[in-house]
Amino acid sequence: MCTRQELCKPEKASLICSLLRQSPPGEFSQVVQDLSALVQDEQLVRQEAARVGACHKSNFTPIKINGHTVLLTHYNDLGGNRFFDPQDKFSFELDHLHWVTRKPQLHGVMLDEGELWRETLHKGLKAYVSCHFPVANCCVFKKSLGKRQMLVACIEAHQYQPSNHWNSLWKSDWTFALTPFTTQVTGIFLLQIHYFKDANLHVTVSKSVSDTLNMIDQSQFAIDFVKFLKAEDTRFHTATLENLQAFSEDIWGKNLRRKLPVTRTLINWSKLLNDRHLNTNVSNTDVPPSLLKCDI
Repeated sequence: MCTRQELCKPEKASLICSLLRQSPPGEFSQVVQDLSALVQDEQLVRQEAARVGACHKSNFTPIKINGHTVLLTHYNDLGGNRFFDPQDKFSFELDHLHWVTRKPQLHGVMLDEGELWRETLHKGLKAYVSCHFPVANCCVFKKSLGKRQMLVACIEAHQYQPSNHWNSLWKSDWTFALTPFTTQVTGIFLLQIHYFKDANLHVTVSKSVSDTLNMIDQSQFAIDFVKFLKAEDTRFHTATLENLQAFSEDIWGKNLRRKLPVTRTLINWSKLLNDRHLNTNVSNTDVPPSLLKCDI
């Protein structure tokens, strides 16, 4: 029987899985290490970490295989920790904990009209991503929804800089059906930032967009899709920068518990209270009111 002081092993496993799924981008290994230290059961933590691949799929985590990059997503998940590469037409098993691939094998794909649309779109999307992102990856997947064929274009760009105390992820996915003449393209943006120097700040920004594009010619559709994507990328980027600036100004100017001086410099109250020039015994003296006031 479990006591209030100590959780049962299944309860521990459930909590571990929940925390692992919330791992910030690029910090899965660090979360595993921290949980091992907290739980004092490294075997249990590693066992659950090996089973949890949701964060990698949610983040469109890239992995290099045979010289090129494949994104790990829900769209190319075959189950049992197996994923497939839509470009080279093979599947592989992934060890999420040690980040190694194994057991590659051919993955059959029907070379129908939908596959031709997918390959044309992938070529155009790859050219766009290479030109407009410092470092980014993309994949286009073909899926079936009932009798309809769907294409899903995924983009992932990240900057992991733990030495500078921040990590970030930009991703988007674009879904549409292969229907005659026109199709409704729906896109979802997601930006995640984690800053962890003298604080633990998580920022998540998301946005959904949609538009109707003509679907008559494969090459022309790829051009129109990239044009639409570029315009929406620019809007989201600009709006995000403006909102972050407004958020920063609001936090600095209005909502701090104690107003800061115009220099925006943190005041070291302990140093002030222990300053020898005060020549007073702080333990027996009230804090001077002048030290607790800051003019904005």
